[in-house]
Amino acid sequence: MPYGEFMIPNYLHNLFWDTNLDNFNPTDFPEYTIARVLEYGDREAVAWLKNTFSEAQIVDVLRKERRLSRKSANFWALIYGISRDDVAALRVAS
Repeated sequence: MPYGEFMIPNYLHNLFWDTNLDNFNPTDFPEYTIARVLEYGDREAVAWLKNTFSEAQIVDVLRKERRLSRKSANFWALIYGISRDDVAALRVAS
């Protein structure tokens, strides 16, 4: 079982200010959890993220999540080698 699979570590609680963490299982809400860490997390948070979720799950969130800021979406697109056209937050609305 990956570290933190059934809880958010104390050092990440500030990223989930609007969530009741007493009964929150991050693996039940992967899109929300991944997006929150990609948007607001630091290196330690990203290390936890990569240890908790697969690269495919993270990339899937980048492809679908429109609520990421353009800055974060662009950064993670570069890190994961995803075309800007494939990142939901970077697509121009038609």
